Formats: sequence, structure tokens, C-alpha cells
Amino acid sequence: MAGTSKTIELPHALPLDGGGELSRAQLAYQTYGTLNEDRSNAILLCHALTGDQHVASPHPVTGKPGWWERMVGPGKPIDTDRYHVICANVIGSCMGSTGPASLAGDGTPYAMRFPVITIRDMVRALVGLLDALGIEKLHTVVGGSMGGMQALSLAANWPERAARVLVIASTSRHSAQNIAFHELGRQAIMADPRWNKGDYYGGEAPDNGLAVARMAAHITYLSEEALTAKFGRNLQDRPDGTRGAKSFGFDADFQVESYLRYQGNGFTQRFDANSYLYITRAMDYFDLAEENGGKLANAFAGTAARFCLVSFDSDWLYPTAESRHVVRALNAAGAAVSFVELSAPHGHDSFLLDVPALDRVVKGFIE
Repeated sequence: MAGTSKTIELPHALPLDGGGELSRAQLAYQTYGTLNEDRSNAILLCHALTGDQHVASPHPVTGKPGWWERMVGPGKPIDTDRYHVICANVIGSCMGSTGPASLAGDGTPYAMRFPVITIRDMVRALVGLLDALGIEKLHTVVGGSMGGMQALSLAANWPERAARVLVIASTSRHSAQNIAFHELGRQAIMADPRWNKGDYYGGEAPDNGLAVARMAAHITYLSEEALTAKFGRNLQDRPDGTRGAKSFGFDADFQVESYLRYQGNGFTQRFDANSYLYITRAMDYFDLAEENGGKLANAFAGTAARFCLVSFDSDWLYPTAESRHVVRALNAAGAAVSFVELSAPHGHDSFLLDVPALDRVVKGFIE
């Protein structure tokens, strides 16, 4: 089922919301399953902030399973025996699509010369990919977290391109708290001396700053219940064999500290610090109501697509109220929409983890 990652160069310059354009933009993507003769069974999966195109195949850097392998594959909720699944790395990222680490026209990395992008710019590139693949209308566009923002943006700006829109654990705009957490991460990266104003390619990357940014973000992906159940106040075993002893210093005494350091350090092996800056900024700028005269319902006026929104009761990053806000706007626009809040203890990350009720919702909606 799993293929290799492919890369396509968009034939036209990509216009950007911030002004100007991105020439010769490349998108790295992966497909699973077979496209049928009338090209009506294509499903576009939109990934989250630190995701990529390797949705159901091993990650080439870490070797870990694809980020939604439990959901995508033969006989799974998104059944690749029935559907042709497409997942592309967003522009601005670092897994093959054009981003800050890519070479500019002068043969050196863009670094901070890369243009600031928006969620709509990302989707504009995805639509370019669909055009290149000859897919006029998607069976479904699916996204969780930042992927959900992309799904909503596609539905609002290119309403004829998807028959179904599935949005999981997402929002129509970032709250002040969301922006604050992202700014914390960006400042951690830019405070790392190795960041060097973004010009670190060919030298040592600002891994310390990026690790702290990832640690801060990872806390927002989990629930207090999940952290308590997994770690509580349990102490870490010491390298000298001492079990459950305090160091009375600043080593990782608590298991939760060790876990966060592990998450941060692992992240630096597969992600680019500048990409983190650009993508978090794109998420912070996202405001679908603002794009439509200040009224969210205007974004979906006249849409013929069917929508399904899913939230989780333990998600405090994009709580259920955010999904309800979108549902009310869809109702006001006369759209066909269903909504469900699922109970899961994992927090925002619930959409990536084993929640059987989500499997049933996904399978039921796309059939």
C-alpha cells in the first residue's frame, strides 16, 4: 500500500496573502490506494503543525510508523482498498516541500528571506497539487488540528473542490492563549545563539531553542489527566541506580521532566527551527471570519459540501467551544453539518491516538 514520497513543482508562481509570490514552489506528497477511473475516490489528508506526508508509512528520518497509520490503510477507517489517499507536506515545512531550508534562486537557503505564509497559502499550494494530479473534486478533505484549519480554508475558498469536509480537534481562528504559546516557542528558538537570525544552515542548528519550543507545545497537546495518569509526581531513577531519589539540583528529577526532554530532543532530529517559526505564524494569522468580512457564516455561504466536526472533551488547546462556534456558522449558512464531542483522556493528541469512537465517526462520515 505504502508508496514513496514524490515531489512536484507547481507550474505557476504561487500568489501569497502577504503580497508577492513564491516561484517554483515544490510540494512533497505521498499517495496510498488507487485512483478510480472517474477520479471520484480521492481523499486529501491535511497534516498538523509538525506532521508531514508520511501518514501511513515509516518516517524516513525516525523510522517510526506514519502519524495516522492506525487510521489509514487497507480495511481501516480510511480504507485504501476503496479510496485514493493523498497527503502533502505543506509549504513552509521541511520534509521536501519548499520552505526556509530550501534553496532560493541564488543557490543558498532562503532562511528568513522565505516569505511569511498563511494557512490559505498552504491550501492554495494543495489546490495546485490537485490540479496537477487531475483531481477536480475530492471525495473528502480531512484534517486534524492545523490540518483542520486547512480543511476549513479549502471549504471556504474553494468550495467546489470537496464533497465532504471532516474537521477534527480544530478551530476557525487562534485564541490569544494559542498565540501566546506559539510566541513562547518562537522566542525560545530566536534566543538560541545558534539561531543566528535564521542563518544557521551549514552550521550548528538551534536545537536547544527548538527543543524548548517543542516541550512547551507538547504540554498543550496533553491533558492534565493524561499527565497525571502517566507520570504523577513520580521521580526518575538516577543513572547511579538510585531509585526515586531527589538530586537536589536541576537534573530531570521527575519522570515528566525526563519525558519532555526526550520529546524535545527527538523533535530536533526531524524538524527545522525556521519552519517552526513560519508555520506557527501561519496558524496564528488564521482567522476565517476575518477573511470574510468579520462573519464566519459568510465563509460558507452557498456551500454544497457536507461537514462533520469532531472535538474531544479533554482538549484544552482547541476545546469543544471552538468546534461549536464553527458548527453554528455552518448552520447559519444552511450547510449540512454534523457534530460530535468524543470522550477521551489524552487531550488534543486524542485525534492521533487510539480512540475507537473516532474510528467509527471517520468511517461513517466518509462512506
